[in-house]
Amino acid sequence: MNRCTTTSSPAFSLTSPTAPARKLFAAVACALLCGALPVSAQVQPGLGGMRTFPDAAQRGTLTLNTASEATLNGRTIRLAPGMRLLSPQNTLVMMHTVLGQSYKVNYVIENSTGMLITAWILTQGEAEQPRKGSDTVERNYRTEYDAIRK
Repeated sequence: MNRCTTTSSPAFSLTSPTAPARKLFAAVACALLCGALPVSAQVQPGLGGMRTFPDAAQRGTLTLNTASEATLNGRTIRLAPGMRLLSPQNTLVMMHTVLGQSYKVNYVIENSTGMLITAWILTQGEAEQPRKGSDTVERNYRTEYDAIRK
């Protein structure tokens, strides 16, 4: 009497009654793994082009002193409760990781409270683009020095 005629056990046989369920499970697992891969490909190491900033954004130098206070262009300013600091890749930067460091930023101040609501840390290319800011001198006349600089 031969009880074991095959080398595979019935629990792992592809002809057993539970084989279709195993095949379905394997197909679903493969689809989930393949579907998760493109998500990691969406993270960009750097931006290929320039970001667009709101018209109200100004240029300045930002130093975060505490979680609720910063120095903007040499003056102390309060941070709004929902203040966002964005990296050059447009990802949120946690405030506690950059305390005491200075950055060239474009920023927006909330009109009703006068608090800093959003700041974008600039790349070298973005920092070279001219933008109105409280750290620049604006005047409505020209001098000989202006003609020489151009």
